[in-house]
Amino acid sequence: MSVQDSVEHAPYQAEIEGWRGRMEKSLRAERSWLTLAGLFWLNEGTNRFGTDPDNEIVLPEGSAPEHAGGIAFDAGAATLYAEPSVGVAVGGKLVIGTTRLRSDADTAPDYITLGDLTMLLIQRGERYAIRLWDRQNPARAAFTGRRWYTVNEAYRLSAGFVPHDPPLALPVPNILGETEQRLSPGYAVFVIDGHEHTLDAVTEGDELFFIFRDKTAGDTTYPAGRFLKAAFPQNGQIALDFNRAYSPPCAFTTFATCPLPPPRNHLPLRIAAGELYDQSHT
Repeated sequence: MSVQDSVEHAPYQAEIEGWRGRMEKSLRAERSWLTLAGLFWLNEGTNRFGTDPDNEIVLPEGSAPEHAGGIAFDAGAATLYAEPSVGVAVGGKLVIGTTRLRSDADTAPDYITLGDLTMLLIQRGERYAIRLWDRQNPARAAFTGRRWYTVNEAYRLSAGFVPHDPPLALPVPNILGETEQRLSPGYAVFVIDGHEHTLDAVTEGDELFFIFRDKTAGDTTYPAGRFLKAAFPQNGQIALDFNRAYSPPCAFTTFATCPLPPPRNHLPLRIAAGELYDQSHT
């Protein structure tokens, strides 16, 4: 097929605009990338948290006591302690004494709350950190909205899906300079302007997840690349809709730990569809 401007198809236009509206709403939520206010890598031993700059985990000024508690970290195990009078809670229950924390690698991670703040123990490779959200984060109030290319139905593609048998160990780098081996169930095969291209998928929940970069990167879209999801294949085919391509969290905060496109997913063409990049957001 040839990619060219297409006549807007009203039901499809409404479908994409509805999806983009939900993406906007989720980005403005109380625990979203816009409310992300810090990322603190844990040291072995005691990691104190509070608003005083002498803490290892420094909370936003005026958001909490100067010294609110701490996290004892030992060989991957993190234990939270805080005085009951401070008001620190885990899972909505006030912390009295100490509490062992489950990370985001667990199916039921522990969210720590203190006033407008939320904290979470996250694991990235062999390292652990505390991720911090602040409902009063200035970036949330200052956000002017996501920006998108005009919907173009020509970028709504039917693609073949070729399974990797066995699944391929796909090296996926991240913004921290690390590389994670993620299993790829297969790859999409699609044609634009008469040329065939492929994208390797990984899985994200119950969907295929594509991390890709094209020639718009650093020009009109986020420099590192974009994300795209698709339903699992039926009869060897998937719907690959680049109008739904969106920026990674790192486009909105410096505290995210985004995966980057594997080398196999660098496309030698411009995909002028999906989310645009506004450098003022980071």
